Amino acid sequence: AVRREHDGEWFTDCVVMRVRERRKFEDALLRAKKEAEEAHAVSEAHRAELQLANSQLEQQAMELEMSQQQLNEQAEELEVQSEELRVMNDELLERSHELERLRVISEEANRAKSAFLAAMSHELRTPLNAIGGYVQLLEMGIHGPVTTAQSDALGKVARSQRHLLRLINEVLNLARIEAGSVNYDVRRVSVREIVDAVLPMVEPQMSQRGLSLEVNVPMDLSAHADRDKAEQVLLNLLGNAVKFTARGGCVRVAAGLDGTGDTGRSPRVQLRVEDTGVGIPPDKLQQVFEPFVQVSADSTRRAEGTGLGLAISRDLARGMGGELSATSVVGEGSVFTLDLAAAIP
Repeated sequence: AVRREHDGEWFTDCVVMRVRERRKFEDALLRAKKEAEEAHAVSEAHRAELQLANSQLEQQAMELEMSQQQLNEQAEELEVQSEELRVMNDELLERSHELERLRVISEEANRAKSAFLAAMSHELRTPLNAIGGYVQLLEMGIHGPVTTAQSDALGKVARSQRHLLRLINEVLNLARIEAGSVNYDVRRVSVREIVDAVLPMVEPQMSQRGLSLEVNVPMDLSAHADRDKAEQVLLNLLGNAVKFTARGGCVRVAAGLDGTGDTGRSPRVQLRVEDTGVGIPPDKLQQVFEPFVQVSADSTRRAEGTGLGLAISRDLARGMGGELSATSVVGEGSVFTLDLAAAIP
């Protein structure tokens, strides 16, 4: 309402509006205000989210930068390691070439050694056989009567000749084995026949030394082996047993099957030579199978030899598909076992 004066009189001007229309405008204003406030709130929330997202992006950018630096450092380390590996590879190649060169030299030296041993053994055996022949002629009296003293001297010469010839044969056999020129005729053989063929060769020595002999070998036991090589191995084992067993001792020869039943192992024949001799120290038990190695290398040893017998025997056993092993107790004796594939009917 508005008051005004006209011609000395006061009037009041009024505007009449329907309440419903006014309410509508007020509601519209309220809604507009509320929407504006909500829009402002949303804007503030978006701005906060944008700020948070921006902070996160900045953090990620810093982390990526650090990761890139680490990757660069790792790349540098890998490059250094790669260079070191390249140097090591070059050194290994150089060593490999050197080892190959040494291998070739070693093989040539072994061939030369084997050829030399074979040649020398042959050259030495010829005059030794001649010496043995002339001794026999002298002993037979072909060149005149022989006195008792002369006969004793000739016997010593003959024994020395046989001993030296045996040593030379061992060297020749080793040279042949190392050269791979030994042929094997592996077939089914009777173990008892092998034992029976070898025992007469050592029984005179055992009788002379007062040793007893025990044999326990089944008649029906057979093995896959080269008979001649198996007899040579057994002869070497029995010869050692006789040499290293004191008077009154005992030598046993036994054989049997191993690996039968539910063990899953193919049957094997184990031919054992056991003695009650001096035994072998634990640190020498494997060394005795190496060439030129003996249990006692001092000047007081009781048995002479080259130390080749067991080395040759193991090589022969392996050449037949078998193995030769030993167990021993010092002062009580030794057991040598020849292991061969069994021949099952």
